[in-house]
Amino acid sequence: MKNGLQPGTTAEFSVTVTAEMVPVFDGEVIHPVMSTVSMIYHMEKAGRYVLLPHLEEHEEGSGFAIDIKHVGPAVIGQEVTFRAVCVEVTQKRVVCEVTADTARNRVGVGFFTQAIFNKDEIQRRFQQLQAEIDKKYDRIN
Repeated sequence: MKNGLQPGTTAEFSVTVTAEMVPVFDGEVIHPVMSTVSMIYHMEKAGRYVLLPHLEEHEEGSGFAIDIKHVGPAVIGQEVTFRAVCVEVTQKRVVCEVTADTARNRVGVGFFTQAIFNKDEIQRRFQQLQAEIDKKYDRIN
């Protein structure tokens, strides 16, 4: 990793909740608010934005662990600000505290950990796994 990533490094962006972001199971809308899945997606994205400028050309980050609480609603049309703040950096891991807030309330809070990998090594591992699965199910690529 490049020098410079340290506790306190921050990334932040906002999104407006859309109808596509609400929880839907088996075609049924459960609540007309941002789903936990959508919230976590954006929290992970904020954490990735913390890491991206610090990766070397041969490196890639990957989600390793996530511990999130969905504590409040965000309705369709409401703006949600996602923020990731680096709290720990090691040679192989980056931990960010992640939050989601509207102007009225906190929507979510937690921690997102990313693992740092060599791009070529992880690509080989994925290709090997895909080959094993294809062979198991007699798929031809």
